[in-house]
Amino acid sequence: MFHLVFALPWLYVVLRTVAPLPWAIAVKIAVSAVLLIGSQFHFWSRLSSGSVFAPEFPRPLVILFNWVFGAIALLAVFQIALDLAKLAATIGGIGGPGAWIEARYAIGTVAFALAAIGVRQAIRVPRLKEVTIAIPDLPQAFEGYTLLQLTDLHVSRLFPASWTRAVVDAANRLGVDLIVVTGDVIDGTVANRRLGVEPLRGLEATDGVYLIPGNHEYLSGYDPWMAHLASLGMRVLANAHAVISRGADEFVLAGVTDPSARGAGKPLPDLDEALAGCPPNAPIVLLDHEPGRARRAAERGVALQLSGHTHGGMIVGLDRLVARGNGGFVSGHYAVGGMILYVNNGTGIWPGFALRLGKASELTRITLRREI
Repeated sequence: MFHLVFALPWLYVVLRTVAPLPWAIAVKIAVSAVLLIGSQFHFWSRLSSGSVFAPEFPRPLVILFNWVFGAIALLAVFQIALDLAKLAATIGGIGGPGAWIEARYAIGTVAFALAAIGVRQAIRVPRLKEVTIAIPDLPQAFEGYTLLQLTDLHVSRLFPASWTRAVVDAANRLGVDLIVVTGDVIDGTVANRRLGVEPLRGLEATDGVYLIPGNHEYLSGYDPWMAHLASLGMRVLANAHAVISRGADEFVLAGVTDPSARGAGKPLPDLDEALAGCPPNAPIVLLDHEPGRARRAAERGVALQLSGHTHGGMIVGLDRLVARGNGGFVSGHYAVGGMILYVNNGTGIWPGFALRLGKASELTRITLRREI
C-alpha cells in the first residue's frame, strides 16, 4: 500500500500530462516507464537495504532518484493547477487545444528544473546561520555564550564521509562554546555508516558535544548507534541532563528521547526524569528532536528548546502541512509561553525525499544573551 500511494502521482502525470502530448506511442510508453521507475524510489530502497529509510545505491543514483521522484511530485501539483485553470477557461469559453499542449511542456520543464535546483540545495554543505536568543535570568557568565546546533544530518549514501567532514570542518572553524546534535544523525546500520560518521569524532567545542536521539536512530538500531556515537566523543542525553558551569554560574542542558522509542521498546520521552536533580533556579536549555511537545516544556519552566525533525518543511507551501503535524511549529523562532523554541531546518535531510525550495539547510550558531 505504501508504494501504491507513491504510484498515484505518477499515474496522474501519465494520464493528464504525458498522454495528451502529440508524441509517438512508443515515446509515451518509454517516458511513462522511466517515470514509473522514479516514482518507486522507496521500493527500490527497500530492496537495496531492507528499509525505505536508507537507500544503499551509489550516491549519483540516489541523487538521480531524488530528482525524478521530486519532479513527479511537483509536476502532479502543477498539473492539478493546470486542470483547474483549464476547467475555469472552458466554463468561460476561452482557450484552445494548442495552448494546453504548450502549457504541459511548460509545467514539465519547470517541474524538472525546480527539482534539480531543490536537490542541489538539499545536498550542499549548509551555510552558517546566526541566531541570537535572549534568556531571562541568564547568568552574567553566559552572556554571549555560543552553541552550534547540528540536526538531521542523515549521514547516508547521499551524505557520505566527505560531506560529514566538510560539515565538521565548518563547525570547528566557528570556535563555539558548545555543540549540540538534536537527532537523526544517520540512516542505515552501524556497519554501513561507520565510515560516514567517523568525521564526527573531530567535532570540537570548549564544553563538549552533546547528542539526543531522533526517530531515525530507532529505525536504524538504537542501542548500537548510541554506543557508537558515544564512542566518537558525544555525550548522549537520553532523558538526562548535564550542568554547564562558568565559575559559580551554571545552566542546565537537558535532553529527551523520541516518541519512536515506543516501537523499539525503549524509554519514551520523560522531561521529569531528564530534569531530576538539576540545580534549582538555573536556566534550562532542552534538546528535543521533535518540536511538538514545546508547550509542555514551557509549562515545566524550560527557557529554551532546540528542535529539528521538520527539515523546515522542505518546500515553501509544503511547510504549512508539516507544521500541522508538529504542533504548529516548523521553522525558526517561536514564543511558547515564557519559553523560546527554535526549530532548525536541518543540517542534512532524509535521503528519501531530498528536496529544498525556499527552506535552506543550516549550520546554526546560537548566541545567548541576557534578557533586558
